[in-house]
Amino acid sequence: MTRTLIEFVIRAGVVLSGTALATFTLLWSAPGDPATAIAMARFDSIVSDDVIAQVRAEVGLAAGFWPAFWGWLGPLLQGDFGYSSVSGNSVASELWPSLGYTLPLAFAGLVIGVAISVPLAILATRKPGGWLDRFAIALASLGAAIPVYWLGLLLVLLFAVQLNWLPAMGARTPAHLVLPALTLGFGVAASLTRILRSGILEARGKPFLPAFRRRGVDEAASGRDHVARHAASPVVTVLGLELAFLLEGAVVVEVIFARPGLGTFLVTAIEARDFPKVQAVVILTALFFVITYLVIDLIYRLIDPRIGTRDA
Repeated sequence: MTRTLIEFVIRAGVVLSGTALATFTLLWSAPGDPATAIAMARFDSIVSDDVIAQVRAEVGLAAGFWPAFWGWLGPLLQGDFGYSSVSGNSVASELWPSLGYTLPLAFAGLVIGVAISVPLAILATRKPGGWLDRFAIALASLGAAIPVYWLGLLLVLLFAVQLNWLPAMGARTPAHLVLPALTLGFGVAASLTRILRSGILEARGKPFLPAFRRRGVDEAASGRDHVARHAASPVVTVLGLELAFLLEGAVVVEVIFARPGLGTFLVTAIEARDFPKVQAVVILTALFFVITYLVIDLIYRLIDPRIGTRDA
């Protein structure tokens, strides 16, 4: 366990530092003058050259790439995301409320995906090749092929425009969460259904199951204690990755449904070249990925203790 935590800290440091440098380089090298974009976003009007020069010096752009980068990275190492180049407010004070809209959306999408995929995969594998099994395969293929933004627009046209059952934009009521969560959940259900179906079929083909039946172990017990455990390993990987990618997918979905979450926060920051805000979102997302991989590794060790033994 100690070795795992040490490796986690080293990987986290490498990933986060590389992500921070790459993002800062892309923002710095993007076409146009960042000082002009920041000044226009700050004053919401055409600004003079003197104002642009003042903004450039104020946000540290006049010092050059490396001084500007280290000037941002230093406070970050102390847990401080810095201050917005446009509003002057603390980035954390603006980031956390936006995250409060994104996390419930990502969690709701994950719950919907699991609620659809688990019973569908279990029922489909009871009769491989049957109509329900073919339906599960078709659903998984369809979910993998449809882009999330196109699916979101289709759901808006059906449930908001044609049927007028659900609101299309905003985040004022719980009803505003339904369509974005369905958009995310359908993609999760497609991935999990395919992986869980394959895992269950593979586990049922293992040679130890007939031996259990000959010993008098009933079907339900062998499925619960052995098939489920064997099929859980690939599902844990996919579920963890889906949870991490849901945070990114939620950003796209929030823009489609005009939700005031990380999506709006990030798009607005990129348009204004607000370096501290963009960097905060990128670092937070990268940290979420690293933590997710650590959790997946720990769950693997709980499912199969031999992993820890082999590492030792």
